[in-house]
Order: sequence, then structure tokens, then C-alpha cells
Amino acid sequence: MTETLPVGLLPQIAGGLQVSLGLAGLMVLVPGVGAAVSAPLFFLRSGRFNRRSVIVVLGLSVLVSNAVVAVAPNFAVVLIARVLFGATLGAFWTVVAPVGPKLVGRAGGTRAITIIAAGISGGTVVGLPAGQFLGNLVGWRLTFAIAAAATLLVVVVQTVVLPGIPPDGRTHVRDLVGVVTRRAARFGMAAGATVFIGQFAAWTYVTPFLMDHTHLSSRTISLLYVIYGCGGIVGSLTAGSLFKRGVTGSFAGAATVVAALLIGLASVGTLPWLAGLLLVLWGLFWGVVNPGTLVWILDAAPETPEAASAVNVTNLQIAVAAGSGLGAILVSSTTLQTVFLTAGFIVLASAVLAAVAARFVTLARRE
Repeated sequence: MTETLPVGLLPQIAGGLQVSLGLAGLMVLVPGVGAAVSAPLFFLRSGRFNRRSVIVVLGLSVLVSNAVVAVAPNFAVVLIARVLFGATLGAFWTVVAPVGPKLVGRAGGTRAITIIAAGISGGTVVGLPAGQFLGNLVGWRLTFAIAAAATLLVVVVQTVVLPGIPPDGRTHVRDLVGVVTRRAARFGMAAGATVFIGQFAAWTYVTPFLMDHTHLSSRTISLLYVIYGCGGIVGSLTAGSLFKRGVTGSFAGAATVVAALLIGLASVGTLPWLAGLLLVLWGLFWGVVNPGTLVWILDAAPETPEAASAVNVTNLQIAVAAGSGLGAILVSSTTLQTVFLTAGFIVLASAVLAAVAARFVTLARRE
């Protein structure tokens, strides 16, 4: 949730720290760079550590990051805190998905991975509405302070509930290379990167779009974001059953709908009721696309799940940074409408890649 928390707060943060909206968008871009670098490094250096201890320590790191943002005296300190968060995020996502089968056993492993992927997706889509809602109530600084307190609660629960989770043993660069050399994984990486570039080009600037282009009030936007988040959670929970029928086909279908919704927002986003409907549907179908990227690459390399997860994190976080950067360039040089139109066609390209993959690659069957 912390990754997308600033998205709904960008106008407030930009005003409070006296920076431009485009510069404030670096709060979304910078963590992606940190996560992309940290994921493979963490995979290679953490092979001997108990996974329960790792998860708890990483949670404390997120807490520190949120707390620093809450009290940051200037934007430079905010970016340093977001770099710390990004490095933590890359490590966390590398280890958390493969932990599922270890907790429930091999028979329920695929179901556990799907649930964890849905949780990651749910946190991603809830971050924006939570940030927007709390920001309007208490301001952006207290919003990050609340996020820090919530992180502490999660860490306490993890400490109590999680058993010791032994590591798999030594890790090697060849494990990472082995994932990338698989054709199914390469298709998944290409489709995942493309859809994330499009998603975050638009997603980073959805609040100013709704305020300046659709002319919605902050209260209405907050309500829409809450509904968006609920739709995303529903989509994520539904994704598991869809993936049983085929990950690539489900991904292609959902990405096509997301593309149509973004293009629709660019075209008719001045109509408040229609823009609101398209936004809610965007949340629902992104809730399917997002976990699909993780499940796809884990199914492509089932023998080395942590290596696959690390590759996926690096790939997608580079895409997040690229998408946010593209959005910043477009919003500074063109219009918000152009940002969403461009993003829609990029997402459509990912759907085409997934449709091609559905014909030419085979993934592990999902039970």
C-alpha cells in the first residue's frame, strides 16, 4: 500500500514542499528504481537467512521510511526515505510470494501464491484511495504517520503469527539467468513491463486528471477511490479462479479492458458520472492484471520461485519508474488527456503480447 500511497496526495505534497507536480511524481518513480536494484541483490545475498526474520526486518524498514516522510523538512529527505522504501520493497516482494507454499505445503502451494499475489494487488490499489481519503481528513504528513503506525501493527502480527521459515539454501546468479532464458518468462516480462508502463503513466496523475479535467471535488474523488480500491480487491480475489483456466488468456482479456477504459477516460473524461464509472471498472480489471504478472512468471519457472520473483520485481519496478517518468514528461509537455490516451495504447500493446503468448508458450497448470 505504501508504494501507491503518495499518488492521491501529490497535489498536497507538491504544495506543502513547494515543488512542481511533475517533481512530486518522483515519489512514485524513485521507489521503483530502488526495488529494481535491490531485488536481485537481495536474492543473491539472503540465501542463509530465516524468512520470518527477513520479513519482520523488512517491515520495520517500511515503518522507518513512512515515519521519515511524515516529518521530512524538505523534498530531498522525502526522496531519500522513498529510496529506502524502494529497496525494502524489492527485497520483500522477492521473498514473500515463494513463502506461501512453505507455509501450507505443496498441495496448497499454487492457491497460496494466488492469494499472496491478490494481497499485493489489493495493497497496490488500496494505497491511492487510502492516501486520498486520509489526506483530505488529516493532511499528507499525518497520513504517512498513520501508515507508519499501521506498519508497526502488521510487524507485530507477523512476529506473533509467522513460524520460522528456513531458507532454500545458497543462491546463484545462474538461477536468475535460468529464469530469463525461458521463453514463457520472457513473454511474461515483456507483457508485464508494458502494462505497468501504461498503468503508472496514467495512475501517477489520476488525481490531477479528475480534479482539473473532470472537475470533481476532493470529496467525490475520495469516494471514487474507495470504490476503486474495493473493485480492485474484488478483481484480485476473482483472479485466482480465472488463472486456473489460463494465466495468459486472462491477462490478455483484462488488459484489453483496462486499455479501453483508459482511452475512454481520455475521450469522455469531462463527463463526471461516466469518468467515475470508468475509474471503478479500471480498479476491478487492474485487480486481475496485477497479480497475473506474478503468477505468470512463477508458473514459467516453478523450480526457482525466489529467482523468478526477484526477476519479476526488477522487471516491473523498472516499468513503474519508466511509466511514472513517461507520465511526468507528458504532463509537463502536453495535457492530462494525452497522458491517459498514450497510456491506454501502451496497455493495449501488453494485451497483444499476452494473446501471442497464449498461442506460443506453455505455463505450469494451476490447480
